[in-house]
Amino acid sequence: MSEPIVSVIIVNWNTREHLRRCLQSLTQRSTPCPLHLEIIVVDNASVDGSAEMVRCEFPHVRLIANDRNLGYAAANNQGAKIARGRYLLLLNPDTIVPKEAVVRLVEFAEFHPDAGIVAPKLVYPDGSLQPSVRSFPTPMALLFSALGLDRVFPQSRIFGRYRMTWFRYDQVAEVDQPMASALLVRKNAWEQIGGMDETMPIFFNDVDFCWRLKKAGWRIYFFPNATVIHHHGASTRLLGIGKALATHKGLLHFYDKNFRPLMPALLYWLLRSFISLGSQLRIAALLAANLLVSLRQKRGE
Repeated sequence: MSEPIVSVIIVNWNTREHLRRCLQSLTQRSTPCPLHLEIIVVDNASVDGSAEMVRCEFPHVRLIANDRNLGYAAANNQGAKIARGRYLLLLNPDTIVPKEAVVRLVEFAEFHPDAGIVAPKLVYPDGSLQPSVRSFPTPMALLFSALGLDRVFPQSRIFGRYRMTWFRYDQVAEVDQPMASALLVRKNAWEQIGGMDETMPIFFNDVDFCWRLKKAGWRIYFFPNATVIHHHGASTRLLGIGKALATHKGLLHFYDKNFRPLMPALLYWLLRSFISLGSQLRIAALLAANLLVSLRQKRGE
């Protein structure tokens, strides 16, 4: 078998310092790596000098500098289109990736030809576990989570299904949708389903990708023997309240695309109305909390 080539694809938007540290972790020469890593950065019109930093400090990295923000899905598709590897390693720029983690992910994928995706264990910078696995957002899974039953019965595989509060992060397992901060994707699986759906909003495009991958017959594995450090939310934090709005939009789009064809029109309308109401209540709560914080700051509390 020829030496595996891994194409690392990093989509960046205004996270220059995180991106620098991520690239340093991938390119440090003190750690030998039996794999050939091809690194591709797709910068979505950052205004913080990210593209210039890559050009100056990492000239061997393949850079696509977009003149406007094309979104997460389109940028990943751009990177995948020029990638030469048998595997794509989709990375957020706020990750630190030991090379041994990449090697272990590829070794697992090589021994599991049915694996369309292999996801590592994610940890926070202090080393604590970052929950990173969820099931697909089916109507019942969302209902139990919205009612708080996953917090009351965290070990229940029924009530805790969506957030998988019972999940063991020390065991290899087949899963639905691991967090897309670090995913090893088999290139021919990516090509089979046509990459990411560029019509999906920033949130839930990764869920849609996993959904379509599984429908095509591929398996998705969580592999805890590979660990990646993730700062979590470096880019999306810049969205502020827009993050909640984008999440709401993404969930509804996901349901319109994948659940509407499966249900009678009236039943689907009721389901969509329930989901929309739940999202709007969460957004209202966030707005109220932000307003309260602002008032306290003005009063000097």
